[in-house]
Amino acid sequence: MGECDYVASVDWQQAIALLIVASAVGLLVWGRLRRRRFNFARDTHCGCSTAGAAASQQSIVFRARKGERPQILMKTK
Repeated sequence: MGECDYVASVDWQQAIALLIVASAVGLLVWGRLRRRRFNFARDTHCGCSTAGAAASQQSIVFRARKGERPQILMKTK
């Protein structure tokens, strides 16, 4: 009987607010449970195509000091 009394006393503003909260929870749960598409940059933590290649160990070094020209160096080991 307690639940029926509560439902009977809910006005339209409370019903809309509860509907908004329930839909937000539903969207958050759906976003957490759905399967994501493969994204190379996100899944390999690298945007380059040689993410797993150990043979070509390359690195890019950025240098910038106050009063000097910025430098971008590509090192190949």
